[in-house]
This record gives sequence, C-alpha cells and structure tokens, in this order.
Amino acid sequence: MTSTAAASPGALALMARSTDVRLQAIARAARPDYPAWLSHVKAASGCTRPVRLAGTMLTIETATGRLLASADTARMPDGVIYKACGNRRDSVCPSCSQTYKRDAYQLIRAGLVGGLGVPEHVTEHPAVFPTFTAPSFGEVHTRVVKRHTCGRRATCDCRPDPCHARRDLSVCPHGRRLVCFARHDLTDQNLGTPMCLDCYDHAAQVVWNLQSTELWRRTAEAIRKYIRRLARARGLDPKTFRLAMGKAAEMQRRGVIHFHAIIRLDGTDPDNPDDPGATVPPPAGIDAHDLVAAVEHAARVTRFTTPPHPAVPNGWRMTWGEQLLTKIITVAADGDVTDGMVAAYLAKYATKSTEVTGHTSSRLTDTTINVYADPDGTHTERLVDACWTLGGPRWPVQGPTCGRPCLHRSCTAILQPPPWRPTLAGPLCSLNHKVGACGHRSCATIRVATTDPAAPWRRLRRWAHMLGFGGHFLTKSRRYTATFAFLRNRRVVFRRTETSGPQTAGQTLDEPTTLVVNFLAFVGAGWLSPADAMLANTSAAMAREHQDKAREYLTSIAA
Repeated sequence: MTSTAAASPGALALMARSTDVRLQAIARAARPDYPAWLSHVKAASGCTRPVRLAGTMLTIETATGRLLASADTARMPDGVIYKACGNRRDSVCPSCSQTYKRDAYQLIRAGLVGGLGVPEHVTEHPAVFPTFTAPSFGEVHTRVVKRHTCGRRATCDCRPDPCHARRDLSVCPHGRRLVCFARHDLTDQNLGTPMCLDCYDHAAQVVWNLQSTELWRRTAEAIRKYIRRLARARGLDPKTFRLAMGKAAEMQRRGVIHFHAIIRLDGTDPDNPDDPGATVPPPAGIDAHDLVAAVEHAARVTRFTTPPHPAVPNGWRMTWGEQLLTKIITVAADGDVTDGMVAAYLAKYATKSTEVTGHTSSRLTDTTINVYADPDGTHTERLVDACWTLGGPRWPVQGPTCGRPCLHRSCTAILQPPPWRPTLAGPLCSLNHKVGACGHRSCATIRVATTDPAAPWRRLRRWAHMLGFGGHFLTKSRRYTATFAFLRNRRVVFRRTETSGPQTAGQTLDEPTTLVVNFLAFVGAGWLSPADAMLANTSAAMAREHQDKAREYLTSIAA
C-alpha cells in the first residue's frame, strides 16, 4: 500500500473497519482531528473502562444568572465526554487505582504528620500500628521465615522453613497426611490452600469475613473504654482523651480478612469540648505504651456469638486470632515503623481485593454462581459455595429436614443430580437409599431463615464474590484526617484554574465567580474500539513515564 493510498479517505475507512487493532490505530492516528481527540480524552486516557457521557454543559454567571458559555458534546470528538471510572481495584483499572492509592497515602500520612486540615502537632501524639488477624479454620500451606536477611519483604528471597514438618505422620479423618516438607516460594500456588479441603471449616470462615467489621467495631469501643478506665485510675479526666482511628483490610491467601489499623491518641479542646473537628494534643499521663496495652487487652477480650443459623443453631463464635502485632509509630524516621512506611503499607492494600486468592469476579447472580462455586472443588470455589448456600439454599429443596449439621446438599439431589452437575457427590443420611425413597433435605430451613429481610445471612450472597467480606477496604474516623472527596475537589479546583469551564474557541471569561451546570447522560462504558484504548493508554503511559523521570530528577536535586 502506498503512502498516498494509506492517506486516502477510502483506505482509512477500510483500515478503521479492519479486525487488526494496529490498522485501526493507524486509521485513528491519521485522522485530522487526532490531536484534538488525544487532548479530549487526556483526563481518562489511562483508564481501562472510562464512562462515556453525552449532553450539554453551561457556564453561568453566579451574580446575575447570565449564560456566559455553553458546550455540546455533539461537537466534541466522538460526541461524548470520557470520564475515568475511578475504580480502586488494581486488577480492574491500574490507572485509577494508582490515583486512589496516592490519595490514600496522602490521607493516611496527613493523619500522622499533619496537613490537609490536620494540625502539625499530631506528630507529637502517641500512635500505634496494630495488626489483627483471623483465627484458624484449618491447617493451610504456609511460608515461614524465622529470620530475614533480605532488604525488602516484598521481594524476599530468604530460605523459608519447611511448611508442616512433623515427626509423626499425622493423618486427618479423611485419610490425608497433614505433613508438608516443602519450602514454598512466594509465588507458590499452594500457599494458603488447606492441607485437607474436607477438614477445613469453609462455612465458619465466610461467616467470620461477614462479621469481621462488627468485630472491629466492638474492638474499637473496647479500646476506648480501656483508655477511659486508665485515665480514671491515674486521676485524669476521661473526657479529655479521645481516639482517632483508621484501618485497611487485607485479604490473605487463605481467603480471610485481617486488619491493619492506625490508632492515634488526641485530646479535647477545653475551650470548646463539643467541637468534633478540633484536634489538640492529649494531656500528659497516657503514652503509646498504654495504647499498646489497650489494643492487646481489647483483642483478647472482644468476642461475640452470631445469631443462630439453621446449619449452626448456636451460632458461630467470633474472635480474633492468636497472632497480634502492635508497633509504635515514629515520625522522625528513627524507629521500626515510621509514618511513611505505615502510609505506604495501608495505601497498597487499599487497591487490593481477592486477587491474592486466585478468585476474581464481579457480583455473582443465579446465572453465574455455578461458574465460581463448587462444594467439591478448590478452596476458593468452596468458599463461594459456602457463601451462597448459607445465604440461601442452592440445591433442590424437598422432604424433611436433616437432623444433623449438614453440608447443604440433599440426598435426592445426590441420587438424581441436576443436569448442570452430573457428578454431584456428598454424604447421605442413614436411610435405605433408593431413587425417590429418601426425602432428606438439608437446606429447607435455611430458606425460611434467609427470607427474613433482617436476617444477616442474606448478605452472604451479596458478597459471595468477596468471599463473604462486605466492608470497605479503607476506613477511618472523621477526625483522623480529610476525606477522598476533599482531595477530588482540590483536583477539580486545580483544573478549573487552567480553564473556567466549557467555552467556545477564542472566548475568555473575566468573571471569576462562575457556576458550571452539566446536563449529562450516561451513554456507555469503555472505549469505542480496542485501537482507541491502545492509543489512549499508550499516551497516558508515556505521560506517566515523563512524570516519574521528572520526579526522580527533582528528588536527586533535593538530595
């Protein structure tokens, strides 16, 4: 193909309709409006699935209500506005998750060193960094390094100890040996998987994930009560102390949540004690070591029993695991845990989800549950199945209720498997089994329990794609630091200092007090073609590379 032919409108039209993404990209880049299109999509260029909006935008003078300028998306490239999706999950949109991660870092660090409306004297406030883990639900493959010699734990190459080395070759009730002499690497797919899938309590784990936010709430309240009792015992006014907290949730490889928290001790303003936004230094008498004692006490005593469930009439016992690590946060970069380390650590997990377990999916429905759930499948498939079954019956419901704790499968379904599961297997009751003779059902009463709108178990199905965890991955108390909305609004203000809003070419606005009114409707999500996504993402990658090099240069100059 000659250069003349390549530039002809007919050839470009053929290339745009080609199945080859490279030819589509050439056709887009050869269009005369390509520079304008590239500038138009700049705000969402790195997004994998931007939101497309169409409509009209108006700029109005606030004082008089006079229309100063208007813009219609029909006259813009592609006829739409591209807005970044804003998804926090790195596996869904790396670009938007990086923005979320950087915002999270700034918010968390501001709560330790000041800024974003937080006074700088918070650097002198006692603060601790506890890690709360889940209890054991069965033995899993682990990687334990008793003594690290590496510089970075993320790329640890230290020699681990054997996984489960035992002199006696223990055997579980299902006949599996509970021994593993392997020294697992960080990338080993066996890490986090149970030694015996049938012995592992998948139901209790998903319930713990569901109730973990309530366990954290009760633990936070227990810490506050401990500080108040300690203040009274030392002759101090308990009302002059209060706590500011933030936490990030991390999904472990075994599919269970544990929490990393920041707890900062503040005081109250004696001149205005009712002001919830005032952050003042706490009175002398309680230090960071007292906060450590408060955390350890609360983790040890906080426990509760869930409401009854047909599978477990007495409910599940909710408590923290035995592993609890609480470190004191320092700001002068002379301790084991500094403000920068804590902020970077929590911000990293704010963009993670269930990827580490090998399971990634959107919200599950009746039509998609069979793709991810299997009571006889892998570890994560059994966890998803436990969420779906405890949240409501999954198998055919018929016959009398089983008189023992069951595995949520009916004997009829086992003897006469559904078409979508011809190899369904499981335990049978003690009756003489003939086709149609047994009416044993295991999930009938679960349906009764989960039809109550107030039943907490209904949420298990809603959060089955998250293995039962339905909380936020990053939360904080109001007075700890600013909000994500505050940072987003700052970016909007910064961008509007460059342009006052939609304007026609060559038109300038001298009036500083303007109001932008948008009449925009959702058109779709995603780029119009793979070629557009490739060009936009490539442009964004080049811009990020330029920014990274500029940041490195400025850092070297400052050093």
